[in-house]
Amino acid sequence: MREINVGTVTDTVREMCISVNHELSQDMKDLLCKAAESEESPLGRQILGQLKDNMDIAREDMIPICQDTGMAVIFIEIGQEVHFVGGELEDAINEGVRRGYTDGYLRKSVVGDPLIRENTKDNTPAIIHYSIVPGDSVKITLSPKGFGSENMSRVFMLKPAEGIEGVKNAVLTAVRDAGPNACPPMVVGVGIGGDFEKCAILAKKALTRSVAERSDIPYVRDLEAELLESINNLGIGPAGLGGRMTALAVNIETYATHIAGLPVGINICCHVNRHIVRTI
Repeated sequence: MREINVGTVTDTVREMCISVNHELSQDMKDLLCKAAESEESPLGRQILGQLKDNMDIAREDMIPICQDTGMAVIFIEIGQEVHFVGGELEDAINEGVRRGYTDGYLRKSVVGDPLIRENTKDNTPAIIHYSIVPGDSVKITLSPKGFGSENMSRVFMLKPAEGIEGVKNAVLTAVRDAGPNACPPMVVGVGIGGDFEKCAILAKKALTRSVAERSDIPYVRDLEAELLESINNLGIGPAGLGGRMTALAVNIETYATHIAGLPVGINICCHVNRHIVRTI
């Protein structure tokens, strides 16, 4: 059994919050640069060039990539041979978020109650998804999710008979309805299967997968490519002002489901698809 002091988790999450809000991961930087080269619309190329400049300035001057520094979404995979000491794990994670957003002078966007709407002033609590895995390490994936794109996300409870065509239609409907509101070019996370909440979690987790990696399931890999092409044929374009680059990537995750259901979650993220991974 390996002991890990929860203070290490706090320090790690603090560093992740600050780092991910100032510099995009390499996979996103590469894809954004590629999009700027391949965009056919002159206005679209101009917008993508500005997004590249913004990305460089944020990294060099330690300024947040986007004013919306998001609500912290954390996936934590805990090895079953790990024993945490020194306090409560969830408290430690939220303390890391608190310190990261306070010490990093990041915008605090979380309200403690959805209707009373009083700001917590430290961006806590985070959204935390736990899973137990083999081994004696802890893998933390953090994604600060801005709500311009989050608000455009959808869940469709399809009938099994609607099949793969129903899934395609659901994704295209969500993207078409989102239009410019999701700050395109976007990354589209899709979760297929599970139940009402599981497909949404799958879609969220899909956004944290490197956009340089395609699914290892052949039909899913083909579906990712087909949907990306279809989305980029919608003509929404960068900032919704027309062009090819409506989406940079489509990431799909699947899970078992009930014989009577075909749940589909679509979680949309803007071009600032921030994600970072650390292992303790």
